[in-house]
Amino acid sequence: MDSGQPPTENPSSREQQAPEIISRDDHCISRKRISKNALTVIYDLRRAGYEAYLVGGGVRDLLLERSPKDFDIATNATPEQVQQTFRRARIVGRRFRIAHVRFGREIIEVTTFRGSHDQVDESQRKNNKSQTNDQGMLVRDNVYGSLHDDAMRRDFTINALYYSIDGFSVLDYTGGIEDLKKRQIRIIGEASQRYAEDPVRMLRAIRFKAKFDFELETKTAAPIQSLGHLLAQVAPPRLFDEMIKLFLTGKGQKTFELLVEYRLFDTLFPSTAAFLNTSNADGNFDYQMIANALANTDKRVHNGQPVTPAFLYAALLWPVVHREAENIITDGTPRLRALQLAGHHAVDAQLSTIAIPKRFSIPMREIWTLQQRLETAHGKRAIAVLKHPRFRAAYDFLLLREETGESVNDRGIFWTELQKEHPVNREAIRQADKKRPRRRRKPSNKHQGESE
Repeated sequence: MDSGQPPTENPSSREQQAPEIISRDDHCISRKRISKNALTVIYDLRRAGYEAYLVGGGVRDLLLERSPKDFDIATNATPEQVQQTFRRARIVGRRFRIAHVRFGREIIEVTTFRGSHDQVDESQRKNNKSQTNDQGMLVRDNVYGSLHDDAMRRDFTINALYYSIDGFSVLDYTGGIEDLKKRQIRIIGEASQRYAEDPVRMLRAIRFKAKFDFELETKTAAPIQSLGHLLAQVAPPRLFDEMIKLFLTGKGQKTFELLVEYRLFDTLFPSTAAFLNTSNADGNFDYQMIANALANTDKRVHNGQPVTPAFLYAALLWPVVHREAENIITDGTPRLRALQLAGHHAVDAQLSTIAIPKRFSIPMREIWTLQQRLETAHGKRAIAVLKHPRFRAAYDFLLLREETGESVNDRGIFWTELQKEHPVNREAIRQADKKRPRRRRKPSNKHQGESE
């Protein structure tokens, strides 16, 4: 049970270095560009007697004169104390307990200053405040400390900057300001240990490199290629969320190239990686198809057009589906059925690494199986295909295959012209599809208790 008192400061913290303080005249952050709700949380926590700072990506992006998507707060108040201060707050997470303060649709994430696990006593470990697995990955991370401790526990120096409402200054304990000027990503602490504590930090390093066009500092980059296997420890649902950040935010193609370069793609998509000839990427169809799919996705993101993980995962797993379908066909199975079986196997194999919700895996399979109809349908059957709810995605997928160099007998031109001759109201089809009742399938005894 929480004592109701702010976490005590580690004795060694009092003697640790003071931060570099960047005054208001020497940085570009203005309160006008900070979420009013985030400022409300800071001021209310301060009035309640706690420390509170804007921290992390919000500070980094403001200093880079970008518009932050999120505003996070760091405080010495425990999650329970934050909840007592804000009626609208709720505590989330087990491995890493934080408070979410909701303001309508906006959620302000409030984290308690993290402490060093080197100073954890046995009673804290028994109380599940600190736990690591055999590989050094943190499975419980609820050790609290001082502001300095918190800065040293963050992942990269550019994410360990604190904006204070006292004089509107920026506090820098780790040299993050200098790294922003150098345009480099540098991990705090010993790289191998920090990646072992949380392997997702390797993905974050790649994402920031692609997003900001920064360089990875030498010691930060050095262990990544040899530690990619640690990603297999990360929960599949968490990796799905990370893939969204990596591939669907406008820098997907560059991110893919970096994941392959640093050999992280091997662990994330092991079945697909087996088909990627990275020594000759320009001449490798599978590599180029994925790169082209992500380039098209990046264009849609930059143009404000909708994107869906279903299409992207269809491209990421197509090398596996395409090869297995061809193997199944040699046994005499019709192509449509072969695509169905291959798609089912490809998705099932991928789920052990990255969770793919059914709302995406089902459209993926439809995109794959529709390829057979797009390759063969004529006349009235072709016109009927135009009305399929997934036609547009499957058509775009066919064009992607054709663009990359796969032989589809110029069917892209056929379907482009047919749509001009027979325009279809796709919005009406979407609305009808939403109203269509879904049949509930009774699970067999064999699969009861299993989840996809």
